Order: sequence, then C-alpha cells, then structure tokens
Amino acid sequence: MSSIQQSVPNIRSSRLGLRATPLQEQLLKEAASLRHQSLTDFILDSACLAAEHTLLNQRLFMVSQEEYQHLLNLLDDDTPTENTGLADLFSRQAPWEKN
Repeated sequence: MSSIQQSVPNIRSSRLGLRATPLQEQLLKEAASLRHQSLTDFILDSACLAAEHTLLNQRLFMVSQEEYQHLLNLLDDDTPTENTGLADLFSRQAPWEKN
C-alpha cells in the first residue's frame, strides 16, 4: 500500500471507470490473485504507486557523488562573482516607486 493511501481514510467515495482489453484484464486478475487482493485493490495500489513515482521524478533528482560534491562546493563558495544583469536590475527604480 502506498504512503498516500496509508494517510487517507479507507472510505471510497469516488468512482473511477476504465476499459481494458481481455488480455489486460486477465493479466491484472492474475497479478491481483498472486497478491491476495481484489482486482480493485490491486489496480488502485498499483496506480497510486505509479502516480507517486511520477510525482517524485519531478521532485527528486539523482546525481553522481562527483556531481553532488560539485554542487556542495558551489554552495559553499562565498567568493563574490560579478553579475552585471543583477547589478543592472538593482540600479533601476522599482515600478511601484515611479511617479
């Protein structure tokens, strides 16, 4: 059971409909049976797990140890670097301060 499902009360109030080929239905039924789950529970658990992975892939980035160390070095570097674009932006009057 996914972590999202564990934190939500077990009250099913929404209905989802889907269509499957006979082969897809048979595959899902066999997998559900192996897990000793109903077809509905198996499909919901599997779909929620896939959804969590999809969302995590948008938030979690895997990098090598070398790339991670390079990032940490950049964050730790307190040597000021010139940023002409930022200097230009701060030299302008704010739009809300203009008359």
